Amino acid sequence: MPLLLAAVSITGCNSQGSPSGQTGQAGQAGEAASAGSGSSATAKILIATQSPLSGSQSAIGDSIKTGAEYALRLQQDEFKQMGFDLQLFPQDDQADPKIGVTNAEMLVSNPDVLGVVGHFNTGVAIPASVKYETGSLVMVSPANSGVQLTEEGKKTVHRICARDDAQGPKGAKYAKETLGVKSVFLLHDKTAYGQGLVDQVKAQFEKDGVQVLGYEGVNQGEKDYNFVINQVVAKNPDLIYFGGIYPEAGILVKQAREKGFKGVFMGGDGIDSPDLIKIAGPEAAEGVVFTSLAGDVKQTEEGRKWAEEYEKTMGKKPETYSVYAFDSMNVILNGIKQAIKANGGQKPTREQVLEAVHKTKDFQGQFVKVSFDAKGDNQYADVFIYKYEKDKTTFLGKIE
Repeated sequence: MPLLLAAVSITGCNSQGSPSGQTGQAGQAGEAASAGSGSSATAKILIATQSPLSGSQSAIGDSIKTGAEYALRLQQDEFKQMGFDLQLFPQDDQADPKIGVTNAEMLVSNPDVLGVVGHFNTGVAIPASVKYETGSLVMVSPANSGVQLTEEGKKTVHRICARDDAQGPKGAKYAKETLGVKSVFLLHDKTAYGQGLVDQVKAQFEKDGVQVLGYEGVNQGEKDYNFVINQVVAKNPDLIYFGGIYPEAGILVKQAREKGFKGVFMGGDGIDSPDLIKIAGPEAAEGVVFTSLAGDVKQTEEGRKWAEEYEKTMGKKPETYSVYAFDSMNVILNGIKQAIKANGGQKPTREQVLEAVHKTKDFQGQFVKVSFDAKGDNQYADVFIYKYEKDKTTFLGKIE
């Protein structure tokens, strides 16, 4: 791998840039439109990422972008030998549906863009996918778990992770059977992801006889949730379950502990970020458990070596979704290579790439095996469980 990396051209892909070194956001539509112009237009292939690269959710968004970039770098030389200039085209959707849609429109308008790795937020992915569908632009998500995303019948939409109707029930069963939870207070962030996940958790808890003491929504971006924490503490549940993202989760954990809550705090994959420890504080964060759609790649010797090379090359440690973004990019690139071969070595159309990716069967990624069903869901997706320590997260295993 070091020899391969040395041979790979990595110019033109900065931490948040377009192929030409610009920011790659929707405002740079002019740069995007001209990215494939000139004498090398027929040889240029752009693969976009869409994730929050600024704002409160940028930590996870950057891990998705960086994981995808690492996979692309490792294959740039191979594509060059086939006569193609393969480049990353990262977009900052800012976890905002409107910006995600604007970015998607720009990507669809650029004929050199043949695939998208993203998104992080289901509430952004669903409206953006409408635009991808009109342009036959294939999307492979490393993180979107909302059930609705693949239930709408769009052929362009794919994900390699599990859905919330797997994550939610498995998390609820773990809470009851392993943590011994008998009562729960449910909180969500009013988003398609957060509320959708909590609804799945609620249904499983009720089915299993766990008492649901409350169900409340909070607004993203606020700094004080004591109004709802007071309600929670008064009910004294064994468990607080939060469906949402780590910035809000960190505040909720901190304020719940300050109010004397002694029970377990649990959430879904959205609260998986080292930044939660910074926000909540090490003492409050310790013991928080969460389900994840991605396992720990470092559980094997091969995975540990991969993580070392990743950090050496990208200058940062891989996070949970770095690996799934890496695998999502490789699924797209594998489809493109198949489409190139089927097209006689020439640059394929988006429709040809979409068909090849949609037919992905038994593709072995770095961590997850991928076979898409008719809806675009991965038949090999699993759910995992982690726990926060004061300064790290500990992988507890796969939830059966």
